[in-house]
Amino acid sequence: MLLFHAGHLRGGFLGVDLFFVLSGYLITGLLLGEAMGRGRIALAVFWSRRARRLLPALVCVVVVTGAATWAWGSTAQLRFALDDMPWVGAQAVNWHYIAEQVGYWNASDTRVFAHLWSIGVEWQFYLVWPLVVAVAARGRCGEPLVASLAGVGALVSLALTVSLGAAVDTTRAYEGTDTRGAALLLGALAATAPVCDLARRVPRRAADLVCLVLGCGLLAAWTVTEGETAPLLFRGGLFLHSLAAAVMIVLMARVPGTRAARIAGGRLPQRLGELSYSLYLWHWPVYLLLLPRLSGLGDRGATVVAIGVSLVAAAVTKRFVEDPVRFRAGWARGRRGVIATAAAALAGVVLWAAVPEPVPGAGTVDIGRLE
Repeated sequence: MLLFHAGHLRGGFLGVDLFFVLSGYLITGLLLGEAMGRGRIALAVFWSRRARRLLPALVCVVVVTGAATWAWGSTAQLRFALDDMPWVGAQAVNWHYIAEQVGYWNASDTRVFAHLWSIGVEWQFYLVWPLVVAVAARGRCGEPLVASLAGVGALVSLALTVSLGAAVDTTRAYEGTDTRGAALLLGALAATAPVCDLARRVPRRAADLVCLVLGCGLLAAWTVTEGETAPLLFRGGLFLHSLAAAVMIVLMARVPGTRAARIAGGRLPQRLGELSYSLYLWHWPVYLLLLPRLSGLGDRGATVVAIGVSLVAAAVTKRFVEDPVRFRAGWARGRRGVIATAAAALAGVVLWAAVPEPVPGAGTVDIGRLE
């Protein structure tokens, strides 16, 4: 996504689908492990953990980005930021963009929160899917039933994508929770016992070969796919990409000793994985507000600087915001983490209410499109 948003990787937006698949796999694995081990899923505890993991960094980024847009953004950027902030707070900004027909490719250069549509999809999945698993995982046929529901749900999502993707405006197909649920559900399917048991039967060398072929296929797709104009994107292309990612993930996770798993588990991928959430949150506002001011460095030089700033911001956020709340350390022990996050959210509300909505053509200078 970093290279895609900087204009250097045409199909880099497909990385969101890989993130969805991985998220569906990890979350479903945790839910099924709890259901099989304890006989039930403590939903309140699950949602509390998700909130501690994701909300502090999100609140921090939204508040800082809102203030930075007020200080340095264009009139259009500030106006749209104020319009989008309540929807970001409600974890429903994807449906806001759908209702307003804000196309991902043709209007995101004026919206500092445009990338958070995917976070909204994630949160909505986290609210609904654990309820499904909690009910379906009961009894002796729990995991096969969960697998069936995930598989059928993914196919229904595919059908919706094909149907809605035929429209002139593809925002509904691209950002809808139901249409993008295919990737999350394929990841969930890969985490169930029937699929994991099947993966364990694959020989190590065969698993490495499959991962190599699929990995090369994913990289090729990221290189050549032309955004929403790709003819097969909404006709099964997104689904096939997610299916390939799901197969790779389950093979690396369940086949012992694969070279692919050792590479994916190396020190650099691990460090980037630890920063990935905050890095995703920060990179787009940084690009939008900083890149136009770095034009003197050239396209590649400006991109390097913007990525560096995004990495630093992500590392600081992880060190001082994410980890303390997540692991209940230091200032975040007890209720203090919740109080601090609530106070930051309140600061965002105050900022949103205090900043006057700018009049088009007045005040800040429009810095134009990144392209």
